[in-house]
Amino acid sequence: MQNWLQNYISAQHKALDSVPLDAVERLTQTVRSAWLRDAQIFAIGNGGSAANASHFATDLGKGSSDKLPQRFRILSLTDNTAWITALGNDYGYEDSFKRQLENYARPGDVLLAASVSGNSPNLVRAFEWANELGLETAAIVGANRGKLAEIAGQAIVIDDGHYGRVEDVQMHILHMVCYAFMEIPELAKR
Repeated sequence: MQNWLQNYISAQHKALDSVPLDAVERLTQTVRSAWLRDAQIFAIGNGGSAANASHFATDLGKGSSDKLPQRFRILSLTDNTAWITALGNDYGYEDSFKRQLENYARPGDVLLAASVSGNSPNLVRAFEWANELGLETAAIVGANRGKLAEIAGQAIVIDDGHYGRVEDVQMHILHMVCYAFMEIPELAKR
């Protein structure tokens, strides 16, 4: 067991070390730009990545916003179970995020997805629709990259395919984005 634990931690360090910091900085600037123009930010994902999207919306909407003169407009589209299941039942699960975006999104808004595979049909459909409408799109994906990495305006690729490790690193990245606004005063300047 000790060997497995040490190997897991070593692999986790390697996955975290694979994060391209310039891409995280670019994502942070995209989020800041959305804040400056009062654009809406949407976060999506499935399973553990859905939980990460929800966690990101909470941290950015509360913690980061508390440090700024104007609050972030952030919404996790993973959190309304009744709406997601109604959309899945009536239209198909692959439209569960696209259909929500049809109600809320406007050109210039930002859509952020967290996905290990990068191939979830509901995420891909949302990104295709968002790109057509003129949203900025960003994806945090695992080593397999998937379709999201191809169609996202910006992609952060974590060099690992293990679901737990990639989801852990997704949250590291999302925390870095949020805490940048809490800990770097220059980002709060208009």
